[in-house]
Amino acid sequence: MITETADYLPVVEIETSIRPTHAIVWLHGLGADGNDFVPIVSELELLPETSIRFIFPHAPERPVSINNGYIMRAWYDIYHADFNYRQDESGIRDSQKAIDALIEREIQRGIPSKHILLAGFSQGGAMALQAGLRQTNSLAGIIALSCYLPLAETLTTEASAANASTRIFMAHGIYDAVIPLTHAVASRDKLLTANYPLEWHEYPMAHSVCEQEMADISRWLGRITG
Repeated sequence: MITETADYLPVVEIETSIRPTHAIVWLHGLGADGNDFVPIVSELELLPETSIRFIFPHAPERPVSINNGYIMRAWYDIYHADFNYRQDESGIRDSQKAIDALIEREIQRGIPSKHILLAGFSQGGAMALQAGLRQTNSLAGIIALSCYLPLAETLTTEASAANASTRIFMAHGIYDAVIPLTHAVASRDKLLTANYPLEWHEYPMAHSVCEQEMADISRWLGRITG
């Protein structure tokens, strides 16, 4: 089901059964859209007694500097291959507000915040960390795949106490040439230093997802939702 209103990002929604008890907002990567990760719903091995509403938003279309200003769906602009060199802070924060609105909508629809997860791949994973760690409602968890921690220098002052103990699943490919493993490791270490309960995985893959990763996410989700 595709929904779109003036007040929220357009999304693709899939419910694993009626009366969902949990919600996962899954954010796509640069240049993709919400349909990109729809197939994971059938690939994840979910607990049969758990009913989940998957929400796959479409990021706004915007020019992306690193791609010669080509207009594509992006959560924020990227100026340089070194993501720490210069960051689109206003774009990141605008997308954070849009994600916050989706979380609030799920709460209004009857899903407790502690049953809501943020997930994302690449730029979407960066936004899952950005929004999740600053979210004032306590979340169930954050899944951050093939990504890094944006605006890391402001996390100490902006992190929400409500999510100081929120569990994080973070994974990366050791052959990733788009977001090098070193970027992800630096983000992981910063989060561990801040005492976030983080589960880390590395896989022999490039900037992608793999079967073993889906199995590990399934087990992690089982612990969260069960």
